[in-house]
Amino acid sequence: MAIQVKCFDEEHELDLETVVNEFLKTLPYQSVVDIKYSISHFSDTEGQVYSYSAMVIYET
Repeated sequence: MAIQVKCFDEEHELDLETVVNEFLKTLPYQSVVDIKYSISHFSDTEGQVYSYSAMVIYET
């Protein structure tokens, strides 16, 4: 077995939830080792920009 990661980054938390849940559906049962979650933000000319990200660690 090997450990792999899949990273996701979205501007809206519900979009992140959707893409992570869709990916999790493709994995075999009990293959997820951990999920790391992070939020960051910065300002640009249009205002605040948010980045919601997750890293899924899983076994293959």
